[in-house]
Amino acid sequence: MNNTSPPQQQISMEQALAQAHAHWNAGQADQAERLCQHVLAIWPGQSDASHLMGLMAHAYGNLPVAIDHLQRACQAPRVPATYLSNLAEMCRQAGRLADAEAAGRRAIAIDHTLVAGWNNLGIILQEAGKLDESLTCLEQVVMLKPEYAEAQNNLGNTLKRLGRLDDARRHYEAALQLVPTYAEALSNLSNLLTDLGQQDLAVRYARQAIDINPRLADAYINAAAAEQSRGNDEETLRWIDKLLSFQPQHVGALVVRSVPLRRLERLEEALDTARRAATFAPDNGEALVAMGEALQALGRTADALAAYDKATKLPGLALEKALVNRGICLMEVGERDAARAAFEQVLASFPRSVAAWFNLADLVTFKAGDPAIASMAALLTPGGIEVPGDRIALHFALGKALLDTGETDGAFRHFAEGNRLKRATINYNPDDVSGWLQAISAAFPASAFDPSGFAEAGADADLPVFVVGMPRSGTTLVEQVLATHSQVQGGGELSTLSQLVGRLGPYPAILERMGPAELAGLSEQYLSRVRPQANGRRRFVDKMPSNFFYAGLIARAMPQSRIIHVRRNPADTCLSCYTKLFTREQQFTYDLTELGRFHGDYEQLMAHWRAVLPPDRFLEIDYEALVSDFEPQARRLIAFLGLEWEPACLEFHKTRRIIRTASVNQAREPIFTGSVGRARRLAPYLAPLLAALGTQELLTASAPDAEAKPRRTARKPKAASEPVA
Repeated sequence: MNNTSPPQQQISMEQALAQAHAHWNAGQADQAERLCQHVLAIWPGQSDASHLMGLMAHAYGNLPVAIDHLQRACQAPRVPATYLSNLAEMCRQAGRLADAEAAGRRAIAIDHTLVAGWNNLGIILQEAGKLDESLTCLEQVVMLKPEYAEAQNNLGNTLKRLGRLDDARRHYEAALQLVPTYAEALSNLSNLLTDLGQQDLAVRYARQAIDINPRLADAYINAAAAEQSRGNDEETLRWIDKLLSFQPQHVGALVVRSVPLRRLERLEEALDTARRAATFAPDNGEALVAMGEALQALGRTADALAAYDKATKLPGLALEKALVNRGICLMEVGERDAARAAFEQVLASFPRSVAAWFNLADLVTFKAGDPAIASMAALLTPGGIEVPGDRIALHFALGKALLDTGETDGAFRHFAEGNRLKRATINYNPDDVSGWLQAISAAFPASAFDPSGFAEAGADADLPVFVVGMPRSGTTLVEQVLATHSQVQGGGELSTLSQLVGRLGPYPAILERMGPAELAGLSEQYLSRVRPQANGRRRFVDKMPSNFFYAGLIARAMPQSRIIHVRRNPADTCLSCYTKLFTREQQFTYDLTELGRFHGDYEQLMAHWRAVLPPDRFLEIDYEALVSDFEPQARRLIAFLGLEWEPACLEFHKTRRIIRTASVNQAREPIFTGSVGRARRLAPYLAPLLAALGTQELLTASAPDAEAKPRRTARKPKAASEPVA
């Protein structure tokens, strides 16, 4: 011991404790620890010494030892409330929320005026998902100490999770008025602004927070969230990788990182990242949800459901998402009844869960008077849902529900408002898009398809089959028919090709520097990505509709591949797009005039491909012909793939496979003709679209068969709102 301290045997326990605190406050940890050990040798478990030992262990990063000391300190019959509050906070940091809550409640029971106790308990309850109780605690803190910036910030966090965005913003700004350099409040305000769709401002506040505190992890995560919300996956990864460079085991960062990896179709890497998060925090529900999402994307449904089920048994804020994802997973594999039950289970506990309402609305057919419609409508009233993206989803869900019931006026009021709000979030210029599509046509004249300019065919160059067309045109139905064949693997909507092309530079300008060698390189990169997914089958279907942009490039880079263009009546196609909120951005679908204009540009490009692409590699099929004369058209599709006919293709709706598309719930129905001519019946609501398409005559055309019952083939399944892929 330092010679300035008297020998331990010459001082009382009170003196030793006083000197220990003095040494600790002076930064002399060794002397403080020796004095505490002196006290504990005389009185094992002495409360004050154990508490200080816990604070020292916590300061040096040894959380388990710190908690052990604090638990000993809190066994005293007259333990100070502060000790219990500190124990609560340490248990929270260790993820032991139940223990944290118990200690926090004991603290405020002992001292109702303990500001730190109310504050810590409020944070614990917030993380446990007990938001109403958290709100009560944190409002008490602000009442006791309104100048406490941290309490204003924490109250903002709970209000944000409750969906009260305006109130949350007011408290974040109050915290910043008290402490303008409060990095945590800047970071949290950034996160709130992302929810409000103000991503530029969100990134700016996150940067300010990082400038103040370069090691503030949440600020990096919130900057990443802003970029992720606008689809900038590479920027999202850049922010998260910056954080992981100095906190490689940060669970939240690893959870966030898995999302852009999935969107970039780096699925094994996404799973590995999520597994690392779950390894570092086995009882972290968000880590388990991230792992489930990666497993789900890989088609490992049973493993994904197991991860979600485990997450539902853990405390915290991941419960709602785990339950929703479980329902989506069941929906994707065709377990409709189980999926419905899962979404209803979510709503029983979380009646404001927009994700559950949105997916349930897509899954079921509503009848007039269904109380679910009133419940959704109530969420759009004052005091309901404030997050703009959630309000958009509710408008689309209500539009679909009311259309089911025949309340067409109300349905289209919701569709109009949902589309208006969504369009306001998008930076879309129809003139630029028209010019781009014209540039694509110009870049692929007929001379471009001289075989001498093609890439050389590899061993499995005939593996890919590209199914293209407008969204909601029938592409999912075609893929489902093809994937029913024993030699065809359906891959769903892959962004693989667009990602690979995007890395080469601006398209179609890149064509100027792409000779046979470069085209072969693109082909091999694509094939290397899809081979593992083909499971050894002869054909692999990539059903990304927008690959029609690249049809000419596909023909040159992969001349042995096949392209199937699915066509559908323009007005019916566009109506179906307008009434659907897409998970992938389809920026042209949220305004009737712009939608009609895009369809015209698309038709011009497809007319060009029709004229220049080799006919033995480019097949066009009409949705209306497919549903009205199914077997001949199905045989035509299989023959185009160079395969022998299999009768099972006629019962495509019985095929057990994962489907991820806007038409997931329709793809499992038998052939249904009720969607043919649907726009004619709804023409009065579509005047701007019909004008843009040049089909205004539908507004006055008679429709004697408008009320005819839809015709099905095979068995009669449950009704569906619009069984079109």
